[in-house]
Amino acid sequence: MTEQSTHVATARSGPAGTSRQRHPGLVLAIVLICQTMFILDTNVVNIALPDIQQDLGFSAAGLSWVLNAYMLAFGGLLLLGGRAGDILGQRRALIGGVAIFTVASLAGGLATSAEMLLTARAGQGIGAAIAAPTVLALITVGFPDPARRARALGAYAAVSGSGAAIGLIAGGVLTDWISWRWVLFINVPIGIALLILAPLFITETDRHPGRFDLAGSLTSTLGMTALVYGFIRAAEKDFGDAFTLGALGAAAVLLAVFVAVESRARQPIVPLRLFADRNRAGGYVVLLFVLAAGNGMFFFLTQFLQQVRGYSPLQAGFAFVPLALVILVSSGVAARLLPRLGAKTLIALGAAAISLALLWMTQLSPQAGYATALLGPMMIAGLGMGILLVGATTVLSSGIRPEDAGAASGLLNVMQQIGGALGLAILVTVFGAATRASRGPAHQVLTEGVTTAFAVAAAFTACTILLALTMKNRQAPTAESAAAEELTR
Repeated sequence: MTEQSTHVATARSGPAGTSRQRHPGLVLAIVLICQTMFILDTNVVNIALPDIQQDLGFSAAGLSWVLNAYMLAFGGLLLLGGRAGDILGQRRALIGGVAIFTVASLAGGLATSAEMLLTARAGQGIGAAIAAPTVLALITVGFPDPARRARALGAYAAVSGSGAAIGLIAGGVLTDWISWRWVLFINVPIGIALLILAPLFITETDRHPGRFDLAGSLTSTLGMTALVYGFIRAAEKDFGDAFTLGALGAAAVLLAVFVAVESRARQPIVPLRLFADRNRAGGYVVLLFVLAAGNGMFFFLTQFLQQVRGYSPLQAGFAFVPLALVILVSSGVAARLLPRLGAKTLIALGAAAISLALLWMTQLSPQAGYATALLGPMMIAGLGMGILLVGATTVLSSGIRPEDAGAASGLLNVMQQIGGALGLAILVTVFGAATRASRGPAHQVLTEGVTTAFAVAAAFTACTILLALTMKNRQAPTAESAAAEELTR
């Protein structure tokens, strides 16, 4: 069977017992709230970082671990979480993950030391890793009608794209009005509500017999953690440091072992058949590069706005409102353009817009005004993200076997989280090298580090343009194209 015919068959019928949800509208609302919470938490603490640093005594480079502890646990265990949904049932995995996430959020808000906060952030990542793959899996198997699935995927892309910006806005409001601790406490009532609603309205999916690939999960998580630690250590020291070299060497060994384990495992957490399609394989790498650039952009812009331009957390948060709005609008427009332009074109156009925005930001100076120097590139970046994520999500949700729905969703989220963590680590290293080489007032030094990081981030997104151009345009309309065509009527 071709990828297209496989996907159409799945879309029409779905696996037994999972093709229909009793309350599809409520199911979509519940899973999108989950997705928003998990994506939002990647960046909701960004605005609060200066306050967290002052209260808990983080170093400048070590502060990035407040983000990376979450992203690494999230990204490293997502593949295992995706398989958990396939084996145990998607609803059961959703509820278990949300429960862990909620408890860890409470612990993080109560943190009295850097170590306690990082442990809680890792706990949040573990909970998100178990629950997040169920979001796309429930959409994939629970909305068999192509038009309804297209609308659900459009909402998913909008939430995924705007979640980071919304997190910055929410973080600014909570930090300025109450305390940085509320960027974590806010998850508790939301998590409790989800734990009550999910069992009432989400029908459990079929369970697919299988086993957990613990060796693959362990080697992938440790390997990525060592890789990110190596880059962050290099930012604080240099690449000649013994611990830096040791971490990078351990990462190379562990990731090589991971590939070997997956190639031999009877039921791997990463089924290699997911990479058999050139478009899907390219789509995963696109997400890796784009999230690497995007997370770096959010991280360094918040530092620039607060430490150079003197914005309060609230002002810095609201500075991202136009970007979030543009992502929401452009993702809706992109869904309508999908049948005419195709996913390949959307990805290339989105990557080009993000690259242009980042290059524009390399011209920032300590005196840069928001309206004259930041608003334009932020809106262009939002336009690119909204367009690109619709194209990439469409590519990555096509032709998935029902028994692989959780693993495929987990891998999609892995590329987002690992791309964000690894990209931020690399850009923090670039930032550190640039600031050490710079001379002058503190504001000028920090600005030169930020603009250098933006230049490297632009190179990341430029690579995605080339990847998009290698993708194939489908000769026959896919289920997603037909569904998107329905949305334009």
